[in-house]
Amino acid sequence: MKRTLTVLFCTMTLAVSAQKLTLDECIGMARENYPLIKKYELIERTAHVNLSDIGKSWLPQIGVYAQGTVQNDIPGFPDNMLPMLAESGVDMPGIRKDQYKVGIDVNQTIWDGGKSKVDREVSQADARVQMAVNDVELYAVEERVQDLFFAILLIEAQVKQNELTAKLLQSNLSRLRSMFTNGTVMQSDVDVVEAEYLTVSQRIVRLRGNADSYRLMLEVFIASPLTGKTLECPSAETIADLQPDRPELSRFNAELMKIESQRKQIKVSTLPRIGLFAQAYYGYPGYDYFHSMMSHEWTFNVMAGVKMSWSIDAFYTQKNKLSKLSLAGNHIETSRDVFLFNTNLASIQKQSDIQQQQAVLAEDARIVELRTSVRKAAESRLANGVIDTTDLLGKITDEATAALNAAYHKIELVKTVYQLKHTLNR
Repeated sequence: MKRTLTVLFCTMTLAVSAQKLTLDECIGMARENYPLIKKYELIERTAHVNLSDIGKSWLPQIGVYAQGTVQNDIPGFPDNMLPMLAESGVDMPGIRKDQYKVGIDVNQTIWDGGKSKVDREVSQADARVQMAVNDVELYAVEERVQDLFFAILLIEAQVKQNELTAKLLQSNLSRLRSMFTNGTVMQSDVDVVEAEYLTVSQRIVRLRGNADSYRLMLEVFIASPLTGKTLECPSAETIADLQPDRPELSRFNAELMKIESQRKQIKVSTLPRIGLFAQAYYGYPGYDYFHSMMSHEWTFNVMAGVKMSWSIDAFYTQKNKLSKLSLAGNHIETSRDVFLFNTNLASIQKQSDIQQQQAVLAEDARIVELRTSVRKAAESRLANGVIDTTDLLGKITDEATAALNAAYHKIELVKTVYQLKHTLNR
């Protein structure tokens, strides 16, 4: 029997702990559920396609064509040679003015000046920039989830405190009704406490409605129901390392790396290209013009060789293009400096807020203790007819306010600590 109870207790303990939900779990679930998460796969697939296209630039470039032309003049022997050829019995009708070809061209790059390598770097750098931008957008989602999480904690803390106040009022209301029956208090004294009890009950209903609304919003983010689950308040452990590690910094670095790759791309655009080529066609005239002058038959013709191409057009705009990239890099560096400045400023402000909240929180327990003592004394004096119900309600309100402030300050401190962590990504 004892063993059965032990197993049952462990099972119940696990069930209760399983109902708790931490902030980190909510953030992780929100990241997995948010539509932007799908963009990572799309970026990877796009980068893979781009790299595949760049790699295929080394494959032979094959082109098939067919053409028919008519020209106004053709190569031929001088007129004074035609009689001589005729006397020797050579029939030389000459090349026809209508010509036809069906052929294929093959080009194979053997050196592209490093263009494909740099294009690959630019494509990879662009993918890293897109990934970093996505990281920044997802990081903003974490802040929204964090705000919802702490908003729910704050409202639920108010609900709990108001419920305690309602129980306290109900207890005093029962006592006053008994005293009214004994004729020691008036009906108005009972009515005052009952009205306050009903007011607190209404406040609890409104607060629960607000908490339910925020829970529904959080459910949308994490794609999981919160019914029966308790949000666990994190610890208020501060951080020692105040060096920011925000995804925005990774985005700035990725953008600067992309500019560096684009700079290489501009430089290699001025280099020559070397490749092999082959041409083959079946048609008329062939490469043997002498034979084509004597016969109008179609022939098969092949030519192959090495070709170097060098376009100097890139030199015209190279300087301006490099200047634009330098200006873009300076703009990114300035944006990064501004971001670091603002982040540092926000961190200092959050640290100051944490120190103030810690100082305030240190006195909350004593204030609640004193307010509780005053309220109990007021209840005793009311029972002895020394004070009226209005004074008692004031003392109950003071105690409730002190307890509510203590709960609020505790959660607000944890919230500020996590805001600092979010500011630094620590």
